[in-house]
Amino acid sequence: MEWAEPPVLPSINLPEALKLPIPILEVPKADIPSYKPLVVPPSDLRPPPGIKGTTPSDKPKPVPPTPPIVDIPKPDIPTIRVPYTDLDIPVPDGIILTTAATTAFVSVAATLAATSLFKHLVMIMKPIFKQAWNKMTKKAESSNSSSLSGQQDS
Repeated sequence: MEWAEPPVLPSINLPEALKLPIPILEVPKADIPSYKPLVVPPSDLRPPPGIKGTTPSDKPKPVPPTPPIVDIPKPDIPTIRVPYTDLDIPVPDGIILTTAATTAFVSVAATLAATSLFKHLVMIMKPIFKQAWNKMTKKAESSNSSSLSGQQDS
């Protein structure tokens, strides 16, 4: 089958694009870190000629305050020596270990019990929910079909 005339395809005329100026990007500038050098005088620093300076022997030497010696009693912390090394690892007190173990045991037991209870409830409730869902969908289907079977608009 030949065409008498070629098919005419729809077309859309788009307006020309807006003439926008070319953006000018500035060259980035970096703050170069700098510092003022610290001038440390030499150990054999002498005053200039004509100026009398002080010698270290003229100044009284300050006596550094001695901190009071306080004997702090160290608690007896049991340690375990790691075999073949010089390491001593501190071991917590028995009360702390008992508390940690009890807490861990209770949390694991509660998690396992809750998981088991949840699975049992799902097993019991699934048929009930399924039956209720089926009843609701049957009611919805019957109400939709009765409204469709009524008088139709002309």
